[in-house]
Amino acid sequence: MIRFREIAAAACLLLAAGTAGAATLIHAGRLIDAVSDVPRERVTIVVEGRQITAVESGYRAAAAGDEVIDLSAATVLPGLMDMHVHLTSEQSRRSEIDAVKKGEADRAYDSVPYALRTLLAGFTTVRNLGDQFNVSIALKHAIDDGRITGPRIFTAGRPIGSTGGHADPGNAWGPFLTSDDPRLHTVCDSADSCREAVRQRYKDGVDSIKVMATGGVLSQENSGAGAQFTEEELAAIVTTAHDYGLKVAAHAHGNEGIRRAVMAGVDSIEHGTFMDDETMRLMKQKGTYYVPTISAGKWVYEQAQDPTYFPAIIRPKALEIGPQIQRTFAKAWKAGITIMFGTDTGVGPHGANAREFGFMVEAGMPAMAAIRSATIVPARYLGIDDRLGSIETGKLADIVAVPGDPLADIHVMEHVSFVMKEGVVYKR
Repeated sequence: MIRFREIAAAACLLLAAGTAGAATLIHAGRLIDAVSDVPRERVTIVVEGRQITAVESGYRAAAAGDEVIDLSAATVLPGLMDMHVHLTSEQSRRSEIDAVKKGEADRAYDSVPYALRTLLAGFTTVRNLGDQFNVSIALKHAIDDGRITGPRIFTAGRPIGSTGGHADPGNAWGPFLTSDDPRLHTVCDSADSCREAVRQRYKDGVDSIKVMATGGVLSQENSGAGAQFTEEELAAIVTTAHDYGLKVAAHAHGNEGIRRAVMAGVDSIEHGTFMDDETMRLMKQKGTYYVPTISAGKWVYEQAQDPTYFPAIIRPKALEIGPQIQRTFAKAWKAGITIMFGTDTGVGPHGANAREFGFMVEAGMPAMAAIRSATIVPARYLGIDDRLGSIETGKLADIVAVPGDPLADIHVMEHVSFVMKEGVVYKR
């Protein structure tokens, strides 16, 4: 749990950064810039204001007014990106009751330490794929305005689901608990209502659309894998979203739901647990990105070992789906599908995002490819690779560091020791 002293320390670092000299010189012992195939040794990264203005071989001597940050014993990397988080909640034994007890203000206050934990773990950019009350949209603006400390957020706001499906907040509620609050409305059941749902989210100010193409693990429903939208409904969602310049992420565990979503033209598949070889070939053909979220699968499987942790309707799904995601990821990597780093954090604890690196490498992905999946690959997907995703001259100074060499031991990614976002140091 985040401590107030950590928040105070971050504030002190902000103050120190605000009084720094004309340039900040980062002396990197090893640099993984996310575009080169091999790391560079003994490099100086020059930061002026919010930008990287030079990347030079050797350690440049400081001029008058310059600040030197000595990371000569560390590996320096671009700020990390997690393409599947939920910053406004965190799964616990109380989650079922929290769904009806926690209101908009509760979720907003919860999100503040979760956002800070995520940033201090080295994740300077995240894609938030689902919330209640559109709290993540307000959180995004508060961070952008400097009122709250956290990562840069691309958010889908409220997800879109079908009646009784994974995004229906009223599953298992008594009739006296139903609400007419439009901010809780997440359901569409026809092509026309799905178009309306996308347009409403555009009006709300989202950056992308999240659709629940199949059932899920943690919702109060029997099936975690069954398809929950028709091909016509999915096509309506995707076409409308693309008309508005929004990409579509599809939560999908079962193969038929994944296939329908890919055929409809969604931009990314989240989880992808039971997709078969034919669906993988289809994804590769259409250029559909894959966000595996192995961490979430591991976490729900671990909790399900305790028969009292989850409600009875959820536990069998956690035991079946949880361990399968990593096996599917291994096949997808070998099949050549483009993979983006994503954890579904909020299912597991915020700030532990980097565990995903170890799971990816364990399943056969090379360490450099895993790092790129959390840097330049998602930057290209988001269309921000002109300013983020790598350490290059002219890009924003989102920079992190870890002790040791992550190419030799990927688990050092779990121990981020330095975080800079847009030239401001939050952890050193």
